[in-house]
Amino acid sequence: MVRILAISDLHNDLENVLRFLDIIRKLTVDVIVCAGDILDASSPKGISNREIGLLFIEEMLLLNKPFFVVPGNFDKDILDILEEKKVSLHGKGKIINNIGFYGYGGAKTPFNTPLEPDEGEIKIGLYKGFISVKDAKYKVQVTHIPPLNTSCDLIFSGLHVGSKSVREFIEEYQPTLAICAHVQEGRGIDYLKNTVIVNCGRFAEGYVGLIEIKDDKVKPEIINLNFV
Repeated sequence: MVRILAISDLHNDLENVLRFLDIIRKLTVDVIVCAGDILDASSPKGISNREIGLLFIEEMLLLNKPFFVVPGNFDKDILDILEEKKVSLHGKGKIINNIGFYGYGGAKTPFNTPLEPDEGEIKIGLYKGFISVKDAKYKVQVTHIPPLNTSCDLIFSGLHVGSKSVREFIEEYQPTLAICAHVQEGRGIDYLKNTVIVNCGRFAEGYVGLIEIKDDKVKPEIINLNFV
């Protein structure tokens, strides 16, 4: 059995993030995955985006759990830090306990944010990561942007704003689990064929995904750490 903690969308909210990290330390989990947007468009006075990113990553590594990250659309400034700390899943794959984690970050938006790959780049990046974990019994796909036309990419206006490439990759390769973020009102659980999709919501508000993989079964849930 493996228990995965999925977090995302910190958006530079250090005060709440550090408070929730104290709660995470008490949870029984085996692997922690961050689906991006550690940073935001601007940083608090007196600290840079890079300093925030580095502080968060170092705090997570102190938990002594395998920890993986795909960058969000605001995280371009720390791509090199993710590589240096060996936590990046951006076009890469890692295998832990026969579970292959792979992914690709960024997301297209109407706002010209720092990291906005096109659909072709997403497809190529996912494939590069997938190939390196193809022999693992279970596959976990991690993207910042959700798959298109699911409950996880639905915004309040009723539009679906996810990625066509992310959806097509899930449909073709059918990973066991697909973790995503970005669309905070799309927080929740959905399914594509045999793949469980988890949009874990905004960590800065206390939301996380907890996913248990045991005996070929996936048990996902969304919890709020304010009530743990």
